[in-house]
Amino acid sequence: MSAAVEFRIGTASWTDPSLVNSDLFYPASIRSAEERLRFYAEYFNTVEVDSTYYALPAERNAKLWAERTPEGFLFNIKTFALMTQHAAEISRLPKELREMLPAVQRTERQLTRPSREVVDMAFRMFWSALAPLREAGKLGMVAFQFPPYFIAKPLNFDYLASLPERLPGASIAIEFRHPSWVRGEARRAETMNFLRSHGLYYTSIDAPEDNSIVPSFVEATGDQVYMRFHGRNRDNWFKRNITPAERFKYLYSERELQSLARGLQNLEERGVKRAYVIFNNCYQNFGIMNATTMAAILRGREQ
Repeated sequence: MSAAVEFRIGTASWTDPSLVNSDLFYPASIRSAEERLRFYAEYFNTVEVDSTYYALPAERNAKLWAERTPEGFLFNIKTFALMTQHAAEISRLPKELREMLPAVQRTERQLTRPSREVVDMAFRMFWSALAPLREAGKLGMVAFQFPPYFIAKPLNFDYLASLPERLPGASIAIEFRHPSWVRGEARRAETMNFLRSHGLYYTSIDAPEDNSIVPSFVEATGDQVYMRFHGRNRDNWFKRNITPAERFKYLYSERELQSLARGLQNLEERGVKRAYVIFNNCYQNFGIMNATTMAAILRGREQ
């Protein structure tokens, strides 16, 4: 593995309840949010923040994240639900957004059909809140994970094309959850060329195999790669009423990680300068263990 590619390896969240309650990573003496982040950042150089999907981030939190991590640490921020055409809990919307809703919508549990004005305001508030991370040089990727019903059609291509203007200067990673974007050589080439031409980064994944799941492969549509390891728990993938940690409950074997690391070997030849390797199998310490092992494997290949 060439040292020319900078690998950033971490997990999707450092605060998942199953991890915090497991006593398998954090010492018993560590109890506060500040202590957990500082401890995590001693072992990893990046993390994905998933809480920002459920509620818009607060500028105060972004400032604290920047202050509590060492120089060079990078946060990858998952975008708020409304920004990826998911429903959002109205009770968790900021006052400014709730006041923009018609009276009848404010009484509902979820906002499923927001106006263009509400979505635009969500984008502005999201990007403004991340200013402390940008100013500290600690913002990595802005991660868009679209829902399974976000299919490959002209209207959705147009939506993707609008993202760089809405988040000026952001490194934007796009994760599809409907196979129509990459199923078949012609469609896959069209999608990758589109992302490349608009300065967007394809999010590569590792996940169970199924016709309804986006296939697993490594792709580079720019000089950065964003890859998320979801685990291969096919049975839990389709279960309802379980936590995200349970859905992605899968511990990769070292042999599997060795094989996956080989898939990252030729990134330098493809013009990649930085690769984020994010483990989303955050059940207890599964992601922590796999990220640690992957980091050791990739360091070994660099030598």
